[in-house]
Parts: sequence; structure tokens; C-alpha cells
Amino acid sequence: MAKVLVATVKPFAPAAVGNIKEIVEKAGYEFALLEKYADQSDFIKAVSDADALIIRSDKATREVIEAGKNLKIIIRAGAGYDNIDLEAATEKGIVAMNTPGQNSNAVAELALGMMVYFARNCFNGKAGTELKGKKLGIHAYGNVGRYVANIAKGFGMEIYAFDPYIPKENIEKDGVHSVGSVEELYSKCQYVSLHIPANEETKNSINYELLSKMPKGAVLVNTARKEVVCEKSLMTMFAERDDFGYISDIAPDCMDEIAEKYEGRYFFTPKKMGAQTAEANINAGIAAANQIVNYLEKGDKTFQVNK
Repeated sequence: MAKVLVATVKPFAPAAVGNIKEIVEKAGYEFALLEKYADQSDFIKAVSDADALIIRSDKATREVIEAGKNLKIIIRAGAGYDNIDLEAATEKGIVAMNTPGQNSNAVAELALGMMVYFARNCFNGKAGTELKGKKLGIHAYGNVGRYVANIAKGFGMEIYAFDPYIPKENIEKDGVHSVGSVEELYSKCQYVSLHIPANEETKNSINYELLSKMPKGAVLVNTARKEVVCEKSLMTMFAERDDFGYISDIAPDCMDEIAEKYEGRYFFTPKKMGAQTAEANINAGIAAANQIVNYLEKGDKTFQVNK
């Protein structure tokens, strides 16, 4: 009997765990749960006899992967998968997957929520500004980007998007302006919302050259990964332009310096909050369980990320 391990320092909602367990056991597999573990060694021990693994923000390192002697599949319940050592998984013939789209609405709502909060001076009682009529640039028009565009329309924002992997007509059929370069996106838009993955191509790619092109009242919105923003460039922008703001659901390493020098020009959530809704939690867990069953029974690799 195959064993499916759910290993989460940051647990799924109880309803999500119940749904995962039901799907796994209905398929005839053993279900195992490791929550709020104190040390990585606990994770390594638990994975030793697992055939399939579901994680959230947990790190499936080379050490973890090598300890999983029976592992056939690892699924990150969420969109990003930089917490899986893909090279190690590939070397061992393990399929790695994510669950794209399951957290998209939650992340998009957070992005717009932070924009409203920041535009209204974090509700400090002073007059703020409105989002209506402002130009919003969406950097990467994937699942989350599309949700952001749809919600932003309700605020009356003028929406632009750049994504070299999506045809112009696919973007424009949604009522969004497609731009031909990332430079054009930043030059046009007061607000830019990041939805790019963190990889070797994108890390530190949001740099001074791009940010300095943004118009007056520039606000960078990051619900992606902190690594995609060059922090040296970020600090230069704060120093040179008192109209620049940065809001993110994951604080940069230079947070303390920003807080000390630039009060009122930033907002960071206490921890990464994009997928922190009951709905996203349940959706991602159910998707992960179904993908494991479909792979083990049918060899379905639809969402494989280590091809």
C-alpha cells in the first residue's frame, strides 16, 4: 500500500486535512500527517517510508529527498515551488508538481487589499488617494495576474500587462492593454504588481533601471517572492524619490533600514499571507491529493515542474 505523507510546519486548515485524508484513503492509500514539527530531522524521519509527499512552505531539500527512499512524487500545495530541490528530485526520478491556480484569487485579493490600505495611508486618519483612474501594471499575466486584472477593473483602474509567454490577443481579450516590453510597463504605470516566479532569470531583476522609470507616486506591489526585487536598487529608490512606495506580503532583508528611514512609505505583512485564506487552503490541499492519486494510478504528469 502506497503511503502519502502531508508534512507541514504551517498546517493546513482542519477541513483541508480531512479532505486530503478522505481522497487518499478512498484511493486505497495510507495517510500520514506531520504538523508543526520542531526540527527538520522530524521531517526526514517521517519521509523515509513515504511514496508521495505534500508540502506547503516546507523545504524539500536534497537531504529530505534522499531520505525518501520510496518517494515517487512531491507536490507543493501552491503555485511557487522554489522550496523543492528540483535537481535532486530529477536525479532520483521523482516527479515534482505544484497546484497552480488554487491560491490565485486569495493572492489577488491581498494585492488589491494592500493597494487600498496603502493608498489610504494605512487608515491613519489622514487624507489619502483613490485607485480609480490609476494605471496598474501587471508583471506576468498568469493565473494570479488575471485575477488581479479582473478585481482592479472593479476599482476603475486602467490595466496594462507584460508577459512574453502569453500572446497579446489573449491579454487584450480580457480588456487589458498588452505592452511590448517590461520597460514600457514600468514607464506607464504608477502601480506595478509582481507575479513572476523566483528563478535564476528573475532574481534581482526588479532593479533600479526598471523602478526609476515609474511615474510620480510610484508603488511597487510584491506578492511574488522577495528575491525578485534587488534590495540595493530598492534602497536607492527610497533615497532618491520621496514619492516611491513599496508594499509586499514578505518583508525584504533590509526591512529594518526601511522602517528606520522611510516611515509611511512601505507596508509589509508579518509573514507571507498570499495563500492564507480558508478557501485557498482547502483548494490547494484537495488539488494536491487528487494530483497524487492521478499520478500513481494513471501516470498523469499535467502539473510536473521538473520536466
